[in-house]
Amino acid sequence: MKICDIMTRNVQTVRPEQTIREAASLMARIDSGALLVEDHDRLVGMVTDRDITIRAVAEGLDGDTPVRRVMSGNVRYCFEDEDVQHVAQNMADIQKRRLPVLSREKHLIGVVSLGNIASARSETTSSTVLRGVAQAH
Repeated sequence: MKICDIMTRNVQTVRPEQTIREAASLMARIDSGALLVEDHDRLVGMVTDRDITIRAVAEGLDGDTPVRRVMSGNVRYCFEDEDVQHVAQNMADIQKRRLPVLSREKHLIGVVSLGNIASARSETTSSTVLRGVAQAH
């Protein structure tokens, strides 16, 4: 089974020039602590509620600060045509609960999470990723 068969499409994202206030508002609306940052369908980073707190609020930056000032730029990802077991093992190894999914042309097309992996209905795959991610805590 391939990642494209189980991933979530229609992912909410922000652009690097949007404000951290807009990002925080979107996080609240969709009940998420992290947003992918994209620029013309290209993944350029991720911003988390922690980024906003530590890199903006603690430094005295205001809500009009662009997301690009506080986002993390080095984001791990997978490709849509990768095998679910391979991605699950990678998620376990790097202890990530979700990964952005890119096309081979490097366009952002979705995200894969622990829930998506569990929906693959493979006990081996699910236990692989759950064991790896659980080690992080």
